[in-house]
Amino acid sequence: MAGGTKRLPRAVREQQMLDAAVTVFAEKGFRETSMDAIAAAAAISKPMLYLYYGSKDELFAACLSREGGRFIEAMTTGFDPRLRQRDQARTVIYEFLRFVDANRASWRVLYRVATGQAAFTALVDASRSRLIEMIADLLRRGTTVDGATDIDFELMAVALVGAGEAVADRISEGDIDLDTAADLMVSMGWRGLAGGARMMSEHASGVTNS
Repeated sequence: MAGGTKRLPRAVREQQMLDAAVTVFAEKGFRETSMDAIAAAAAISKPMLYLYYGSKDELFAACLSREGGRFIEAMTTGFDPRLRQRDQARTVIYEFLRFVDANRASWRVLYRVATGQAAFTALVDASRSRLIEMIADLLRRGTTVDGATDIDFELMAVALVGAGEAVADRISEGDIDLDTAADLMVSMGWRGLAGGARMMSEHASGVTNS
């Protein structure tokens, strides 16, 4: 055990435990990770780890809660409704991918390790739903495409999150450049939003004229 650990404030010690747990879970997966390994990574005793988190399930849930919150918070970084719509879309997408690039262990825990565990499906679904809702709101607030509806923004957010998760996996493995990935996703998302709004407008005009 590292010297001086006992004198650490509880909140600091909890964060150190979670940091260690995220690293080990990301590397080994849920089933292969032991509380012994996490305690060793955190430089504490296993009894102390159990004192804070009564089981591996409880510790893993705490990791998901913290990392999911950090992800959501990172997504709002740089949001400014005064930006041009395309620039705003790039800001949202870039921050999504930047978080993954800078926090690869977090991403693996949130969207690889957790998705393979039925016991945590509800937590993963809730986190994804929050992300979709937030992105839809950011797009709505930063976009003035004529004819765009709430459904357009929601569907585009679903599409962006789905595509973003796939691209993020490539980023987490170092297979694709962050800026290139962001530009590609912005082009796809912007065309989809503008095109969808045009189709809705054309459909409405056709109904009116018929």
